[in-house]
Amino acid sequence: MQTTYWRLGSGDAADRRAIEEAAAWLREGKTVAFPTETVYGLGADAASDEAVRRIFAAKGRPSDNPLIVHVAGIADAERLAMRISPLAARLMERFWPGPLTVVLPCRHDRVAPSVTAGLATVAVRVPAHPVALALLEAARIPVAAPSANLSGRPSPTTAAHVREDLDGRIDGILDGGPAGVGLESTVVEADDNGRVTVLRPGGISLEQLREVAPDAALDEALLHNAAAADFAPKSPGMKYAHYAPKGAMVVVAGDSAERVIERMRRELAAAAERGAKTGVLAFSEHLPRLDADVAIAYGSLRNPAEAAGRLYGALREFDDRGVEVIVAEGWTETGIGLAVMNRLRKAASGRILRV
Repeated sequence: MQTTYWRLGSGDAADRRAIEEAAAWLREGKTVAFPTETVYGLGADAASDEAVRRIFAAKGRPSDNPLIVHVAGIADAERLAMRISPLAARLMERFWPGPLTVVLPCRHDRVAPSVTAGLATVAVRVPAHPVALALLEAARIPVAAPSANLSGRPSPTTAAHVREDLDGRIDGILDGGPAGVGLESTVVEADDNGRVTVLRPGGISLEQLREVAPDAALDEALLHNAAAADFAPKSPGMKYAHYAPKGAMVVVAGDSAERVIERMRRELAAAAERGAKTGVLAFSEHLPRLDADVAIAYGSLRNPAEAAGRLYGALREFDDRGVEVIVAEGWTETGIGLAVMNRLRKAASGRILRV
């Protein structure tokens, strides 16, 4: 398969033609990668089981891992749902467009079975990215779109990352520049009793959700092992290993920066002693004190949102430079740090050293 590449930014008319062509391809059942404010998504017509199955085939994604459906507005979400609770409606009004996905009771005549992975619910969001919104408005269909990467790889935050993983496996890529947040959306379920459960932390923090739903809480699966064979994930990112670099990775976390840095130094020294090519990922304030073959900064502690957005690019750079052992600094699990630690935990296959 030859992948068509549209580079946006050359002018309004040219960009519009590219988006219209990509939208027509989606209506025809083809697969198109496009930027959102979180990461790049791989889209297909959410009502066509044949089209959606092309996403799973391109990514090598397990079939029991449900997909998020992207729509242009709340009215489009209403057409996919049996009902929307008053609390879910308030969350949509507050955070859409934006990095929040809401799990809703599904109208199965509007959504392909492969989207929901056999669940009675469908996950829906309105992205806050001008290219994504223009594409959805031009396509006039709901678009199923997981991250545009090979399953298990770090999510793509640039079109170059998409090409690296999926060139020749999908029909088209819309290059709209780097993604914004750099982490996937927060996924929530809002029941009829006024409870909000976070199924996957992401670009909207737990603290932000509690401004609308004071009792919002994390799903038990985020606190315990959700890898059992019989576990049916209610949201993308709940069951399978994701975001993983090729090298072995360990995360060092704790309340004392001094203890964390000292343990990171020991882990790096031990790996170097074994002859491994080492990599370190840490905040820029701490990086000068850590010695490794490849040293990458998240960014500054003073700007956690910007630092979070660099995570996936850093993991891919370690792969590109052949790093065999990665030692990463842990985050405080508040604000965006909750989502970052969720991704780091998966990238390290649960290898977290608490000091």
